[in-house]
Amino acid sequence: MRRHPVTGPSTAGAPARPRPWLWDRPEAARTPRRSEKAGRLPEAVLFDRDGTLVVDVPYNGDPARVTPMATAPAAVTALRELGIPVGVVSNQSGVARGLLTRGHVVAVRRRVDELFDPFDVWAVCPHGPADRCGCRKPAPGLILAACRRLGAAPARTVVIGDIGADVEAACAAGARGVLVPTPATRPEEVAAAPETASDLLTAVRLLLPPAGSGAGPKPDLAPTRGPLGERPRAVGGGR
Repeated sequence: MRRHPVTGPSTAGAPARPRPWLWDRPEAARTPRRSEKAGRLPEAVLFDRDGTLVVDVPYNGDPARVTPMATAPAAVTALRELGIPVGVVSNQSGVARGLLTRGHVVAVRRRVDELFDPFDVWAVCPHGPADRCGCRKPAPGLILAACRRLGAAPARTVVIGDIGADVEAACAAGARGVLVPTPATRPEEVAAAPETASDLLTAVRLLLPPAGSGAGPKPDLAPTRGPLGERPRAVGGGR
């Protein structure tokens, strides 16, 4: 999960820096954008994958092991009802470590899209810490690439994740970062986070303008019990 992708040609004599893998939906199939009357809402919300949207199974390449986190489907649905595009930004260093292939990453992505309905954009870093890429969080590359695909300003984008690298990447990109801790989140990451929430629905509530602000109707954000009773303790492959 880290750094900024190079989109232009490399300088003479220098190799191009590794780039992220990107997938997005056709324009006509994307989340319908909200009206300009709701100007206080984010232009996009980007989620980390493992430990945020789905249970963190280290270096998972098996779609059958994909399970949504509690309240995650409801949180994503609430954002779509507000007309806010949603995407995924994920470090998958298992590819660089030889534990995963692109096919594994694609299969898991498709399963996540089946469970949540397709996200408007996916930005995945397949590199390891030694690759000196521009996309591995906590660098801003994944966020910036996803924002470009969505036509969203980073300053009007929110990144939600479960570890410090997620909110650090948001900050580096000029976006707003919200940490949703799990038992795997380090205490110092929680202490350093600019904003925290107990779960994804609570994180979405943080993004809504105050009542009476004239920003339009709000979706039903009553807590719903997902397939998980509580957050699991796991050490993610995305660190």
